Amino acid sequence: MVETRKQAAMFNPTREQVREFFTEAWRKERAGAVLTPLETMAADLIRLHPEYHADLEDPEAAARDYPVEAGRTNPFLHLSMHLAIAEQVSIDHPPGIRAAWRALLGTRDEHEAAHVVMEALGEVVWEAQRMGVPLDNDRYLDLIRRRATQDP
Repeated sequence: MVETRKQAAMFNPTREQVREFFTEAWRKERAGAVLTPLETMAADLIRLHPEYHADLEDPEAAARDYPVEAGRTNPFLHLSMHLAIAEQVSIDHPPGIRAAWRALLGTRDEHEAAHVVMEALGEVVWEAQRMGVPLDNDRYLDLIRRRATQDP
């Protein structure tokens, strides 16, 4: 039973589990502790975002809400999207995202490219939620491809 809960959490973590993962990865990184490969990826992303360090070091921040109206990016959501995009590219799902990613890398560095993909993903997720339909992978890839041809 415990193993089943762990497996479910791995594929559908709660908000608290996601936040604990990032705060713990950052704590371990700062302490020089041994990190899992996924924690290493998270720590590398966190290092690219010094604006989130204080949140990741503050236990109360892990329980805080980050409403859009406050004008502040949710660091846990942002870092989660980075990891999701890295996974999509690594397995080329949706099919074609790896090629679109490579096209972006022709005009941007990896971090900027991830933010371009993140904007496209955010747009199609918002549209799908608003319309009550599945995410449109073709539109997602089209947005990425179009942005790859635009100047940064």
